[in-house]
Amino acid sequence: MRGLYAIVDLSRLEAQEIAPIPFVQALLLARPAAIQLRAKQAPPRDALSLLRALAPLCHAVSVPLVVNDRPDWAILAGCDMVHVGQSDIPIDEVRRLAPRVGIGVSTHSLEQLDSALLARPTYVAYGPVFDTRSKPNPDPVVGPSGLREAFRRASLVGVPLVAIGGITAANARALVGIADAVAAIGELLPPSFVSGRESRKMALGEVTARARAMSEMFGGGPSQAGAA
Repeated sequence: MRGLYAIVDLSRLEAQEIAPIPFVQALLLARPAAIQLRAKQAPPRDALSLLRALAPLCHAVSVPLVVNDRPDWAILAGCDMVHVGQSDIPIDEVRRLAPRVGIGVSTHSLEQLDSALLARPTYVAYGPVFDTRSKPNPDPVVGPSGLREAFRRASLVGVPLVAIGGITAANARALVGIADAVAAIGELLPPSFVSGRESRKMALGEVTARARAMSEMFGGGPSQAGAA
């Protein structure tokens, strides 16, 4: 996994009145390393239906689709990976329920990282690297220096490391060489999403441009880990 780990947060899209499928299609033009759907507030039936619609779009261009928290949805929708946090279902339980699905795990300290690496997940996420507003109660900022040590440890066992937390196109440059990929949410959104076909087309074009710039910064391209 190398390049951009694009997170599609349905709550953020709804706030800007952005339809999720065209948004994901715009991201896919940039060939990110992976796309994760975050649908914590969505009704389960709607989230699962959206995943089923996104899976063939992602697979058509060999970009893995990741679902947050739910290995059962990964199986039902044909997702490639499931991402879990520290308070979610354990890695060994995910493997028992979905043995053919890749696993990513969020870590926020070197102790958590070392524990996750022992389980050999498909990738680990580490952060927050910078201050972030995507979570109400974020963990302490690790900074580029903390990320560098995490990257060293992950590289020793051959597990890709994704930097998470407060990452923008500007500060991502400081992370080149100390992360395999960077996760982004708000940075991929256009500043505004105005009405009108041409305006929407231009806004989606900006989404693609932002995603492509961050992906190329890290030598991006779609990951084959967990790809269908």
